[in-house]
Amino acid sequence: MAFTLYSLLQAALLFVNAIAVLHEERFLRRIGWGTDQGIGGFGEEPGIKGQLMNLIRSVRTVMRVRRMAARRALKAVLVDLSGTLHIEDSAVPGAQEALKRLRSAPVSIRFVTNTTKECKRDLLERLRKLEFDIKEDEIFTSLTAARNLLEQKQVRPLLLVEDNALHDFKGIDTGEPNAVVIGLAPDHFNYQTMNKAFRLILDGAPLIAIHKARYYKRKDGLTLGPGPFVTGLEYAADVEATVVGKPEQTFFLEALRGTGCRPEEAVMIGDDCRDDVGGAQNAGMLGILVKTGKYREGDEGKITPPPYLTCESFPHAVDHILRHLL
Repeated sequence: MAFTLYSLLQAALLFVNAIAVLHEERFLRRIGWGTDQGIGGFGEEPGIKGQLMNLIRSVRTVMRVRRMAARRALKAVLVDLSGTLHIEDSAVPGAQEALKRLRSAPVSIRFVTNTTKECKRDLLERLRKLEFDIKEDEIFTSLTAARNLLEQKQVRPLLLVEDNALHDFKGIDTGEPNAVVIGLAPDHFNYQTMNKAFRLILDGAPLIAIHKARYYKRKDGLTLGPGPFVTGLEYAADVEATVVGKPEQTFFLEALRGTGCRPEEAVMIGDDCRDDVGGAQNAGMLGILVKTGKYREGDEGKITPPPYLTCESFPHAVDHILRHLL
């Protein structure tokens, strides 16, 4: 829009200038539109044409500076893991090299995940086996957020998570539970265990959902996430769960803690249009949706506002950041 307006103004000025050259002595010099009255000398007031040209140049300069400032404002990149960098034990093609290129930029990087299948230690080991250059303190998980909430509330949870994730709750008292924490736990989603959770909730135990993802991607296809099971308990007990993972705003703000930047100075890259992109944008960040992992055709149209950008994969997202946001 700005470029079109400038082009129209420039064309108009060229037209006026041509008239000025042809009819300068007849009448245009009288109002300051002569060919030698464009800018004026040092200490002289510029003519009308010069003033208009100066105005256009000023507007263009301000717009250019604002674009540059916007690009320089990016200080942090949040990256989803499962479905964005890897799918189980396979890396997304080109993701390792793309991460190396991103590390060359002057931004903080945090890896944010809703995974409850394994503890942070095991997750880090998996990523390092895939040759990703990632440090443990760069990973922020929904398990960490859940533990923080349990310590804050000082409750004893019934933990419905995979056994591999229990390490992240080491030291938390689980005797005589008075709270229910539910994540992705296929081995525990049976009638007996779910009914135990239901009865605890009826007796007043808070229901804490590590996240409510509808589904996630495995090598053999899309698979149910914890969301349907959380919703079932909510419906049966007539309660509303406290969600601690993505897409909750507090999760993204906690992930940014220590980076020294505000949400508007960060961008989130993920394969989940609602939990990754929608959640990040609701928290004030930019959201980039990648067409890997759980992505399905048309996902970008399921949230409002739509993603800042939808691209093929993590390497393409990194390319865009390096070219347009820095």
